[in-house]
Amino acid sequence: MNDPTYGQFPYRPADVPPEPAEPPRAGPACDPVAVALGNASLLPIGYLLLGRWRPAAVWVVGTVWLLALVASTAGTRYEVVLLLWWAAGTAHGWLLARRRAERGVRRGQRMGALAAAVAVLLTAVLLRVDAYGIEDRVDEARASGDCRTAVAAQGEVWFGHRLAGAPVVGPGDAVVDACRRLERAASTLADAGRDGNTDDLQRGFRILTDVLNEPGNERTVRTVLDTFLDGLPTGDSCDTADLTGWLRDREPTRDVLDRSADTAARTEPAALVGCGDDLMAEDAWQQARARYQQLLDAYPDHARADEARGGVKKATLVIELDTVRRLVEETSGMESGYCDAPAKYSGAPPYRKGSNRALFLGDGEYTDRLPGGWRTDDPAKAALVVCAGAAENGTAVETCSYENEKSAYFPHQVTFHKVKIPLEVYELRTGKRVGPRQVQIGGGSCPRVLHYEYYGPYDLGPGDQLVSTATSDVRDAFRPVVRP
Repeated sequence: MNDPTYGQFPYRPADVPPEPAEPPRAGPACDPVAVALGNASLLPIGYLLLGRWRPAAVWVVGTVWLLALVASTAGTRYEVVLLLWWAAGTAHGWLLARRRAERGVRRGQRMGALAAAVAVLLTAVLLRVDAYGIEDRVDEARASGDCRTAVAAQGEVWFGHRLAGAPVVGPGDAVVDACRRLERAASTLADAGRDGNTDDLQRGFRILTDVLNEPGNERTVRTVLDTFLDGLPTGDSCDTADLTGWLRDREPTRDVLDRSADTAARTEPAALVGCGDDLMAEDAWQQARARYQQLLDAYPDHARADEARGGVKKATLVIELDTVRRLVEETSGMESGYCDAPAKYSGAPPYRKGSNRALFLGDGEYTDRLPGGWRTDDPAKAALVVCAGAAENGTAVETCSYENEKSAYFPHQVTFHKVKIPLEVYELRTGKRVGPRQVQIGGGSCPRVLHYEYYGPYDLGPGDQLVSTATSDVRDAFRPVVRP
């Protein structure tokens, strides 16, 4: 026991290395359950308890990014990814905490972490349940065709609902979008109803078709369509006729939009008759006749078809008479106006045996001497239109010798002719040519003294002459024309 170091230092062989010192802990010791619960709140509480700032930052960035994806896309797959991220973060925090866990339980850490996790998860559950309730109301409103209520219900959705239940509230956004488009369609159809604009009508139906092609929108589309159809007929018959005509000609699509054809069949006939009557009152006879004819073409057996036939007949007569009046006004001779392009007036009196009143056109030198009972200036009252040309030499009647002081030794031989009037006679009711192509008027010839114009020393005397006619002669010549 002479070793001076005995009792002062522990014995250790010289070749044995010293025992390493225990490494310092990387952070405070934590309860693994508290850490796991802290991360389960989707907040970086667990990592903060461990003093692990880098994982905490990564956890915050990842969680925010995934929540943004879930809220913006409303995709279920991102919710699954978020759930996996939650589970991974919870497990990771628990594993990290176990490596340096203390003996015993830190109840304060556990209770705080548990409270945070419960608060976050309970809030998420409540928001999701509320989201289901909102979407139920949206679905019920859409099923009843009430877009206004559906949009109002979806308006209760806020950012929290989208974080906790984006896939739940996402379909409601589609409903709102469809309702907005239907609102635009309703406005377009209302414009069409006010103006009778079929372009607006076509645009409105195009929007309805697009929305109808998306499942679940049949009732809301029907509501918009019914509102428009209930507004027919409009206050303007012609506008209604335009709209219902488009609806009638629309190709069937075998869906709710085909209901418009029934409305067209119910309202179009009356609209066509009313429009025709309005146009007649405005002297738009061509358009009026076209409207009446539309009814006969589309609904030949309809109760108002007789009215349309009467309208067509009336419009046709007015059009024909207007044409005849215009041609008469343009007539200045046998080569113009009515005489050049005869037209019919179906409402004219029939051309028959007996007396027929005539409208005399052309040269009136002789026709103006006819009795008033034979004549008329109103095309609506004439049975005939007589176009008279200028007088010509007709059949020779008699040749007489005349002399004067300058031609005592050379008497003039003067031949007298009947007055020939070229004629074109038309039956006004048919526009066809009838009657003689000329008349010859007889009269007196070879008067004792013949007066004529003298034109100088080389004038050989009077040439052929027309007989002198009396009113009775003119009447006798034209009698076969107006009284066949």
